[in-house]
Amino acid sequence: MNKQTLNPEDRDYVRALASGLEVLQVFGVEHPQMTLSEVAARAGMDRAKARRFLLTLHALGFVKRSGRQFELTPKVLQLGYAYQASNRYQAVIQQYLQDITAELGESSSLAVLDGEDVVYLIRSAARHRLMAINLSVGTRLPAAYTSMGRVLLARLPEEELNSYLARVRLEAFTDASIVDKDALRSEVDQVRARGYSIVDQELDPGLRSVAVPVSAGNGELLGAINVSTNAARVDMETLLEVYLPRLRKAAETVGRITQ
Repeated sequence: MNKQTLNPEDRDYVRALASGLEVLQVFGVEHPQMTLSEVAARAGMDRAKARRFLLTLHALGFVKRSGRQFELTPKVLQLGYAYQASNRYQAVIQQYLQDITAELGESSSLAVLDGEDVVYLIRSAARHRLMAINLSVGTRLPAAYTSMGRVLLARLPEEELNSYLARVRLEAFTDASIVDKDALRSEVDQVRARGYSIVDQELDPGLRSVAVPVSAGNGELLGAINVSTNAARVDMETLLEVYLPRLRKAAETVGRITQ
């Protein structure tokens, strides 16, 4: 193939497969069970089409049905497990994130960029909860408003970053949220120059986090790792002078032992 990415108009693009995957993705923490009408609305398709995909997924064992309600089955975990099993560095990174949590008493995570979102692949959670939603492996958050997201955006080639900025929709989650694309571009440029990102209460009031990129010894970008904390408990000075060096040490160690 000459193209790296297909678009829906390409001959090789399988619309049925894409639509089936879209149906799977409409389920989540806030929508674990839905009726046919609800699935159709969230997937942006008519009821007849959504019904065919749901019944097919049901036949394959990825969806179960109880009366009018549909929900995912544990079989969908096989799709994610194949990815996790292929990532030979995850066990190493998991240990270092757990060490960070044990030392600092804060949650630490690794995420990768997927479209306009970051997806959590590894998480070491502290006992205290920082956000209204429960962060876990597989959680998606908008890249524009997370420290890990901005670190990963800063690592994109210029053309891909421009494409992201052209299509992303910015939203005021809090009074501190960046809602201007030029301002976001400027912030990403600064992250690229300094090698780390701090996001202070732009996604959730009180949530403050710092992130750095982490790469394997061969230069392969594995994702971004962060430490997240409560702004009322940890000031910016501590974030920069204690948490950031600890993250950088972990990233450097991962790079050294994954040659």
